[in-house]
Amino acid sequence: MKTLQLSFLFCLISVLSFGAISSKEKAALIALNASTQGENWFKTWNLNAPVYTWCGVIIEDDKVVGLNLDSNNLTGTLPEALGDLVHLKKISFFRNHLTGKIPSSIGNLTSLTTLNMAFNELNGTLPSSIVNLKSLVSLQLFMNRIEGEIPRQIGNLANLEYLELYNNDIEGTIPKSIGKLAKLKELLISSNKITGKLPTEISGMASLRVLSVFDNKMLGIVPKSIGKLAGLEELVLANNAFYGDLPNELASLVNLKVLLLGNNAFKGDLAALEKNFPKMKNFDVQNTEGRGVIVTLDPED
Repeated sequence: MKTLQLSFLFCLISVLSFGAISSKEKAALIALNASTQGENWFKTWNLNAPVYTWCGVIIEDDKVVGLNLDSNNLTGTLPEALGDLVHLKKISFFRNHLTGKIPSSIGNLTSLTTLNMAFNELNGTLPSSIVNLKSLVSLQLFMNRIEGEIPRQIGNLANLEYLELYNNDIEGTIPKSIGKLAKLKELLISSNKITGKLPTEISGMASLRVLSVFDNKMLGIVPKSIGKLAGLEELVLANNAFYGDLPNELASLVNLKVLLLGNNAFKGDLAALEKNFPKMKNFDVQNTEGRGVIVTLDPED
């Protein structure tokens, strides 16, 4: 019901924000409609009607600035023509049936602040052009089949606050440039095939609140630089191959509420860590070389 209400709201916004867009933008929308089997959408477009009546198309000052087509049965691939909608600020194609690659032309959309294509069936690698989206605040591509590596220049996305790539088939290591994402609040890359170590450069993500690399193939020692993430509330390293002693600097993360370290090869008395975190709600260090327990506290304790 909530999804239907939001869909209706997006349609209403489209109507209220009417305008006469350029022929190039209209052609791009028609290409999107054709490529994703628009005739089978739940909320279809009447291509003979004015564009401002097309559900989910947001128009401001005669320019297309938003596409909200969540849960609308989009099926098929995204066309390169999507990159002709150069004034877009938001794309949300959440929970559809999109397949194929994200088109490289996505890099043309330099005004984009939100890109949400989560819960689809997208595959292939992330286009290198995605690092051109320097206005991007939120990148949500979780629950797809995306392969390859995180682009080496991901640090170019200086305004990024949410990077959510979990439940894909991403490989390779975490790029060192990720430390340039000083505004990043959530880094969610769990349930992939990521290898290598946590880079020491993570200390540059000064705004980070959630770091989750659960269920990958990562290894090595947790870097001392993690202690500089003073605002960190959730640290999830479980189900990897990390090893060795945890750095003393971890104890400085006094805002931690969730610390999941299980199924690694850490050493030492890990259960003793819990006393360092007065806000802790979920503490799991089971199945490590160190002695461990799970502690789940009532939120009101």
